[in-house]
Amino acid sequence: MLIKDWMATTILTVDANTSVMRATRTMKENNIRRLPVLSHGKLAGMITDRDLKDASPSSKTDMDLHEMYYLLSEMKVKDVMTGNPILLKQNDTLEKAALVMLRAKISGLLIVDDAGNLVGLLSESDVLRGFIHATGIQDGAYQFVIDMSDAGGSVSWLIDILRQHKARVLSILTSFNDAPPGFKRVSVRILPGDDLAALTAEITSMGGYHVVSESLDDLSDLPVK
Repeated sequence: MLIKDWMATTILTVDANTSVMRATRTMKENNIRRLPVLSHGKLAGMITDRDLKDASPSSKTDMDLHEMYYLLSEMKVKDVMTGNPILLKQNDTLEKAALVMLRAKISGLLIVDDAGNLVGLLSESDVLRGFIHATGIQDGAYQFVIDMSDAGGSVSWLIDILRQHKARVLSILTSFNDAPPGFKRVSVRILPGDDLAALTAEITSMGGYHVVSESLDDLSDLPVK
């Protein structure tokens, strides 16, 4: 999956000399958490809601309200922004972006083209949307989690069984970290064919295959905040 297929391309920006007060108002009015910062039309940094919060006087300060508003109106974005932010290119993969965000402990990235021009914003929500789309969970897919031999061809044998039972494969994810030595853990989501019970029985009976779990996620009543 490529970043350019999941990033936001409608981008609000702020000039480096904009006041912190105005930048805060822009974020609140548009319900956004970060703004790219431009200086003379060129990308100079990024400012987040956290930067603005840290820059604002504490509620415990001895300043009166007028002094606080004056300070925020005089303080510039360039004084509190993150300069030289982490950048990725639009043709980088979404998986790479997820790794960068996790290691850097950030929730968003600025995306540029090959010439270094700002072309998008990628948030952790965008990464999650891509992951959900890739797994197929939103399509009502049935999931098998199977520990199988790490030998070559073991996944191909599973695919052959699914094909014989007219199951449509939506996604396959493989992990080695949570499987026993010499095995890999494979999560496969499918739209079952005519006889799910027969398919399950055949997979379970095959030597070298251990079905860790099988389930259909209930999406009818998802928790909401």
